[in-house]
Amino acid sequence: MSLFLMLLAAAPAVAETAGQSGPHIDWLFFLRVLLTTASLATGVFFVLAGTFGVLRLPDFYTRLHAAGMTDTLGAELILLGLIIQSGFSQMSLKLMLVGFLLLVTSPTATHAVAHAAYKAGLKPVLGRYRAPSLEEDS
Repeated sequence: MSLFLMLLAAAPAVAETAGQSGPHIDWLFFLRVLLTTASLATGVFFVLAGTFGVLRLPDFYTRLHAAGMTDTLGAELILLGLIIQSGFSQMSLKLMLVGFLLLVTSPTATHAVAHAAYKAGLKPVLGRYRAPSLEEDS
């Protein structure tokens, strides 16, 4: 909530610096601040959920799943908030490129690490169920 209030308090100063004035500009800045705050807060929520998942889940595979899924989504939402805040500029294009690369590489890296751990013989904790043997994969 305090992040939202800080961004909202800074909006008139940003508008004055940019040389924009008028009553409709205040609503546009309010909307931009609202969307930015919502995106950043949601992104931070997902990153923290992934952190708790890594700390609380029982084995390597479930921890890797928590980290891979939530950190990718959280980082994308944080980047979206930064893109909204920067407006249409060269910076937003750079942030979009970073977001695209993150969207492609993060799940790929998570899959590669999980596959390498499985091939190395690390078995998942499945309760009464058991993982298939490695010989069946060959």
